[in-house]
Amino acid sequence: MKEFKVINSTFVPLTVENVDTDQIIPARFLKATTRDGFGENLFRDWRYEDGDANRPKEDFVLNNPDYSGEILVAGKNFGCGSSREHAAWAIADYGFRVVISSFFADIFKNNALNNFILPIEVSDDFLEELFETSDKDNKAALEIDLKEQTIKNLTTGNQESFEINSYKKECLLNGYDDIDYLLSQQDKIEAFEANREFDFNFKN
Repeated sequence: MKEFKVINSTFVPLTVENVDTDQIIPARFLKATTRDGFGENLFRDWRYEDGDANRPKEDFVLNNPDYSGEILVAGKNFGCGSSREHAAWAIADYGFRVVISSFFADIFKNNALNNFILPIEVSDDFLEELFETSDKDNKAALEIDLKEQTIKNLTTGNQESFEINSYKKECLLNGYDDIDYLLSQQDKIEAFEANREFDFNFKN
């Protein structure tokens, strides 16, 4: 996977609160067994009239060509509802690498991290500032520095720090999945096992 360092990108504002996983990816699209192709059905029922891909809703933000980028900024309590990992698959397949909100459902947050999406939790005030910034300038951009754990509004200069599990942070920084991480620790594991075997023989 692609290493996650510093991202400078415009963003897509989704001001709706309490977005659940069935709204992110409707249940009827969960039949596929691979992660590919879910992006085209992201927010399917919000993007299209009666779910018909030939009838896009002009007032939905993903259909507005003025907004684009690798960052989705969403209202409070994003990813609630069922635990389907497909929601993270759809967001990643669409092209988002970061999702920002003032609160995430825990299961969605973990699913996002497992699929190389960085969920950033910010204060309510900072989230509101981002929405206000996008209202004034649809090309406004953010800087996400994972190493320093900071998010910066490049229009106002304001920034906040965010929390992330140290293990998941290392995986994102290096582009590791769980197996890649274990392989990166192979020398340490082998050294530990060698010392463990030595100690066992010594005691006997």
